[in-house]
Amino acid sequence: MKKPVLAGLAVGLGLAAGMSAAAQTVQGVTKNEIVIGVHTDLSGVAASYGVGSSNAIRMRAEEVNEAGGIHGRKLRVIVEDTGYQVPRAVQAGNKLIKRDRVFLMVGNLGTPMNNAVLGEQMAANIPNMFPITAARQMVEPFHRLKFGANMSYYDHIRAGVKWVVEQKGKKRVCAMYQDTDFGKEVFQGIQDQLKAMNMTLVESVSHKPTDQDFTAQITRLRAANCDLIGAGVIIRDAIIPYATARKLGWTDVDFIGSSASYDQIVAGAQGNATEGFYTMGYFPMPYRDSVKPEIGAWWDKYKAKFGQDPSIGAFYGYTAMDVVVRGLQNAGPNLNVDSFIKGMEQIQAYTDIFGSPPQSYGPNRRVGADSALVMQVRGGRFVAASEPVRY
Repeated sequence: MKKPVLAGLAVGLGLAAGMSAAAQTVQGVTKNEIVIGVHTDLSGVAASYGVGSSNAIRMRAEEVNEAGGIHGRKLRVIVEDTGYQVPRAVQAGNKLIKRDRVFLMVGNLGTPMNNAVLGEQMAANIPNMFPITAARQMVEPFHRLKFGANMSYYDHIRAGVKWVVEQKGKKRVCAMYQDTDFGKEVFQGIQDQLKAMNMTLVESVSHKPTDQDFTAQITRLRAANCDLIGAGVIIRDAIIPYATARKLGWTDVDFIGSSASYDQIVAGAQGNATEGFYTMGYFPMPYRDSVKPEIGAWWDKYKAKFGQDPSIGAFYGYTAMDVVVRGLQNAGPNLNVDSFIKGMEQIQAYTDIFGSPPQSYGPNRRVGADSALVMQVRGGRFVAASEPVRY
């Protein structure tokens, strides 16, 4: 009788040990490795952002690995190209979640692409860290797995409109925006800010992201005698309408965009076409011939590694990965999602090398900073026009 009992006990202990080991398994984490995923645009209309941000994410990970990793674990970054298309983003997300079994994702690019993947990602308990989009959906409603670095597009445009109205005495505010979720978020921010200031929106026009002729929209806004246009635009649809207004001789109107327009391409438009354009930025735009030595050394390292100057996306990606690294370090050697979240919540007043506002996180805080700068194109470059602002 003793042998069967002992055998049964051994089997039971074996099953318990197996269950314990299974319970301790963490997706994307082994004794020697942490797997990190990125779905982004490497070949589509937003590739300038996606290539730069993913390059910089890999660069920061390689720096960590060269220094010995995090608590003995090396970082492995897997980047998937979405072409800035939702179906491809869904495919990329499925691969990262189910096949690559990543521990977290960082720097995923695009509002619709993130929204298409987030449901399955959250269900799989995979943190979404600092997506390259400032849409409110990335941090609202609150979710323990969603982290954002700074103000949303909605907050940006509210702060920007408030600053320009107060600083330049604007009376007739209008709106121009993409007929997309992004553009509508900016439009809502403009309307809400005007309401808060007891002002009325004078006129509004919308457009498709692919539009290339804005004569009709600019003519309509000019007829309304607008003196400020809040703009829910990105790059091309920031440059062309502004240049159209100036070509038509309409020079006594200002434009203010959100951080989506804060790109070297906008400031450097051919023929100084965007001179005077306002937009919102997290930090002063770095230019190689005028940056402090720390940024200059980073810039040269990036260019030597990737054969090109860093884009605005590269600055975003590097900072995003650096904050993730801090969270992983704070999590300690027993890494799982809960310890990582606690590690992120320990980060207080983090500052990057580029001059972004300090980022702090906590149990009820998933947006690191709540201020931005009003930037203006002057001499083909973005120059800070304000101190940090809020609405």
